[in-house]
Amino acid sequence: MPQTESPGTEAVPTSRLRWWTELPLILLVYACYSAGRLLARGDVGTAVDHGLAILRIEKVLRINAEHPLNRLFRTEAWIGVPADFWYASLHYLVTPVLLVWLFRSRALHYRAARTWLMTSTFIGLIGFTLLPTCPPRLLAAEHGFVDTMAQYSSWGWWGGEASAPRGLGGMTNQYAAMPSLHVGWALWCGVMLWRHGGTRAAKTAGVVYPLVTTIVVMGTANHYFLDAVAGAAVMGVGLLLAPLVMRRMDRIRVWSAGRAPVLTARVPSLPAASVSADTPIVSGGCQTSAGERIPRQRESRFGPEAEPSASPSDAGDGAPAAAR
Repeated sequence: MPQTESPGTEAVPTSRLRWWTELPLILLVYACYSAGRLLARGDVGTAVDHGLAILRIEKVLRINAEHPLNRLFRTEAWIGVPADFWYASLHYLVTPVLLVWLFRSRALHYRAARTWLMTSTFIGLIGFTLLPTCPPRLLAAEHGFVDTMAQYSSWGWWGGEASAPRGLGGMTNQYAAMPSLHVGWALWCGVMLWRHGGTRAAKTAGVVYPLVTTIVVMGTANHYFLDAVAGAAVMGVGLLLAPLVMRRMDRIRVWSAGRAPVLTARVPSLPAASVSADTPIVSGGCQTSAGERIPRQRESRFGPEAEPSASPSDAGDGAPAAAR
């Protein structure tokens, strides 16, 4: 029985994702994100004003946890140094490792997870562009923050300017504090571990990782608490938009496939003279003429009871002529 599709739906080609197409795509998106983040440098004065405004709002709401955390990190090296390593490393290690793990072990969920992450990343880039924000570590000393990355720079590979390797600090946008994608990406990793980890240890890591990352970004004076909240909000918006993005991509894929040239193979028909009288008739007794394609089509012309007599022209070329 032929299958029909409901109106408004389209058949989406199901093709297995390949690593040699996924890897360049992810690298391209990350390169665009890094370049856009670098180019989205606003006026330093404006960025400082935004940072101070966030700090004032937090003080009014009594949620400015950055000061006590930063004081703890800068006075206790056994906490501050691991925190700096956490901030400078895991952001770039855990996320790609989980992407590879999802691609290899949770292929059914990989595409949705990847689309969610990339959509949220581009939303974060819009935030960097519209709201350049000075992080706490770059505020004047009178505001009471110390850059622990600079304080403990001799312990790691990063320099005093940012978490980038030494000498590359000038290639980063240090006024892209809002939103915190360190927190946003950590939240994505936590959700993936909680939903697809399958073990108690994975679920525990899914809770601990984003929470510790939030504490680290504040204690190292790289982000305000509201930056972390904004990072989580960006991931929430990306989660809502990811299905729309996937549907749009599916429609583009279907449209591009429909415009591709379709090669159809034609089966050559045998000449009428080559059919012998001994060839079995496939129609199984149904009478058709040369111009008809549906058996018993002539009943509509002669009525249900009238049956025309067979003639040499009506019969097949190999059928005997009717007796006269």
